[in-house]
Amino acid sequence: MSARDEILARLRSALADDPPAVPVPRRYRRADDRPDLVEVLVDRLVDYRATVHSGFAALAALLAEVDRLAVPTDVPADWLVGHSGQVHRDAPPLTPAVLDTMDAVLTGCAVAVADTGTIILDAGPTQGRRALTLVPDRHICVVRADQVVGLLPEALTRLDLRAPQTWISGPSATSDIELNRVEGVHGPRRLEVVLVGGTSGA
Repeated sequence: MSARDEILARLRSALADDPPAVPVPRRYRRADDRPDLVEVLVDRLVDYRATVHSGFAALAALLAEVDRLAVPTDVPADWLVGHSGQVHRDAPPLTPAVLDTMDAVLTGCAVAVADTGTIILDAGPTQGRRALTLVPDRHICVVRADQVVGLLPEALTRLDLRAPQTWISGPSATSDIELNRVEGVHGPRRLEVVLVGGTSGA
């Protein structure tokens, strides 16, 4: 008998007399019907040091400042209005070295959680692959009003749980032992969120 087989046999023996699993009560809230979810999301994002804009006019103004822009292959053409620089579509996949030279990346998202200020990407439409949003120093993310939910359980129902996910709560940041904040260590140093649809200026 191999060491692996022996360990598994011991586990089976130890678990053989276990009582049946006890149901875990799940009485937590699964939905949030507050009317001000977008405002709550904005408050959380600003608290996390993200910059929040409203409407496609604001997006066009942001892109006018960008020269080298990385985008997923399926980014809508009307998102690029106002951009006159170089657009680098991620097909074939841009290398990390090329992504590192980009001034910004523009993507959409799968869902945004107002209560936690978290934006989640699951490699779905307009989101691209994970590297696209982790390497460039500036991430411009378009969030539609109908993608904003109140609570995490709501968000999970909208995700492809088999896909690689990126959860973003503000710009990438960490702190050392003296609690000095350091940004851009494992993701974009700047997060700019553009809210569209159902918001002022949309």
